[in-house]
Order: sequence, then C-alpha cells, then structure tokens
Amino acid sequence: MKLESDGILIGLRPLGERDSIALVFTREFGLMRGVMRAAQIAKKNRPLVGQVGAAAWNARLDSQLGAFHWEAEKNLAAPLMMDRARLGIMNSAFALIGAMLPERECYRMLYSQTHEMLRAVGTGGGAAAYLAWEINLLRELGYALDLSRCSGCGATTDLCYLSPRTGRAVCRECGAPYSDRLYHMPVGLDTTMHFVANACAQQGIDIPAARKYLAGL
Repeated sequence: MKLESDGILIGLRPLGERDSIALVFTREFGLMRGVMRAAQIAKKNRPLVGQVGAAAWNARLDSQLGAFHWEAEKNLAAPLMMDRARLGIMNSAFALIGAMLPERECYRMLYSQTHEMLRAVGTGGGAAAYLAWEINLLRELGYALDLSRCSGCGATTDLCYLSPRTGRAVCRECGAPYSDRLYHMPVGLDTTMHFVANACAQQGIDIPAARKYLAGL
C-alpha cells in the first residue's frame, strides 16, 4: 500500500550505518513512522529534522514499518539553529507530538497550527506562539482549557484563576476562597506544563525531556 501527504519531519534516529527511522507528522494521516533509506549518507537532499516536504510511505502490509520517499521543500528549522531558546521550542513541540499523538490518526488542524507556529517562532514569535500551540495540542488530546468565562458564575471579566482539575477559568470573587489551590492567570508555560504532565501520566509515559528542558527543569 502507498500513502502520500505533505508532512513535517519531526524525528530521525539511526538504523544501522546508512538508514534512519523517521517520524513524520503528516497533514492527511497524522503521525507516521518508517525507514528512510541512506538518510545518514546522503550527499544531496539529506533529510533533516524540521524540514517540510512531500512524504510517500510504502509497505506491502498496513502493519509493516514501511519506507518513506521524502522530498524536502523547506527547512523550517534553519532560522532557529543559532538561537537555543527557539530551537528548544521546536524540539519540545516535536517531542510532544511524537510521544503523545497516536500513529495514523489525522490531526489536520494541529498540523496547520504546528506549521504556523514554526514559521512564527522562526520570525521572532517565540514563547507566545508556542504557548498558543501547546494549548491547542492539549485541546486535541481532550484537555481543553476554557479561558472564556468563569466556571462558577459565568462571568467573562476579572478572570484571575484557572482550575487545575477542570482547566476552566475562575473569576476573582469565586476563586478567592480557594486561591491557594488554583493556578493564577494569565496562563503561561508553567501552567500548561501541569496539564501536559497529567496527559502524559494518563498515557503512562514520561514527560519528554525536551519539554522539561523548556520548563527549566
């Protein structure tokens, strides 16, 4: 069988001395894994993490690892290589996708958001672009944060807290008696880290090291 889609190359690890196991986040088929032949020794068009391109995956059976033919179009990682903070953002996003998303399940909106986030970070968007992306990732995984209104009274103003249990905003008046048990707004990477940790625990996996690094752990 053959599957074709645009994709982002989010992971490569050696397989022997010539080949690599690649992880590609595709628009049409979500996360896909396969072999890239001669990826380690390629002189031209060498596959690199952060490239966007056209992926064709082939296998005799759907259950097999399969092999990729990869045609890179652009390297979104290139503008990040000289900046540790921005490179850390890309590494964290790719690690979370690789660890938390099931394979062969389409996340078309998250794919587009990932592409846009990388472009924004490459042009100076930094932590704000990544934070918005991570909130979207949590939503796709069933951990949506509702920052629009108070979970207690429905107020849309003076939202000062976030419930760690429900992920919903709480206004100052409703949250005052429980302020020591609520997260404080605005939401930052330290706040979303708690929800990432909960999602990882429910999946029985460790928080990816790249996300811990981003959090300064």
